Amino acid sequence: MNTDQINIPKNKLGHTNEMLSIIGIGGYHMGVTESEKTAIDIMHKAIDAGVNFFDNAWEYNKGKSEEIMGKALQGSYRKKAFLMTKVCGRNYQDARLHIEDSLRRLNTETIDLLQFHAVEAHNDPSRIMDTENGAIKAVLEARQQGKIRYIGFSGHAYPEKHLEMINQDFQWDAVQMPLNVMDAHYRSFEHQVLPVCNQKNIGVLGMKSLGGADARILKNTSIDATSLRKYALSLPITTLICGVKTHQELDHILEVTNNFEPLSETEKNNLLESSKPYSKEGKSELYKTTDYSCAWD
Repeated sequence: MNTDQINIPKNKLGHTNEMLSIIGIGGYHMGVTESEKTAIDIMHKAIDAGVNFFDNAWEYNKGKSEEIMGKALQGSYRKKAFLMTKVCGRNYQDARLHIEDSLRRLNTETIDLLQFHAVEAHNDPSRIMDTENGAIKAVLEARQQGKIRYIGFSGHAYPEKHLEMINQDFQWDAVQMPLNVMDAHYRSFEHQVLPVCNQKNIGVLGMKSLGGADARILKNTSIDATSLRKYALSLPITTLICGVKTHQELDHILEVTNNFEPLSETEKNNLLESSKPYSKEGKSELYKTTDYSCAWD
């Protein structure tokens, strides 16, 4: 694929002035490609095509994902990339340690967006936002020191936890959540959280448009990958994070987003109708029905 002929649209990240490509490269998959060289080549090809958002997390593949991304995003490539990673620690000491680990692995002086990873346990919001010993204290210190620029959080399972975090007395820059045709039918972030983020002008990062690493929605329904991606991209979000392990997968995503035009309401409704029979009890979204927590905690 000739990356010179690709035009990836960009969206504004909430209330910030950052303009991000409508797709981002998922960090987890960069640690499970066939080789480190393949992962680096994929990231370079994505940047050359106009992708500038790169996702990661402290826990992904025990740090391997951050280390590989750190090697890829050097020199001119780092200047073209908006780099995000996520911390797992809920208290001050753990979060501070994770930030320093991530900075070292990513080989960067500044992380563009730092998020609290997988906010799902019943007491996660109170622990994280404890100004005396919570993770927020370490993150705010890091921002003051110039080690991070923006702050957000992610979660996979409970829209109410997202709302609890959003309702804290804090100006969030970004929120990450699963958004796909199945989410619309069960414990829906699209219906419960997305409108609140839009109202508060918080940048929204979508994920799991195919249903997670096992592409469960793709396997469980007759809906093709292109339609699934387009559905999520047609929602009012900043960026859709996509897992990519091969050049073929990257080519497909670039084709979907090249000069992207959102689906019409009729097209979206048709996809929702065709997916509804497969949506019972979240069986196509296992991250909502099984316990998930950071490896650290």
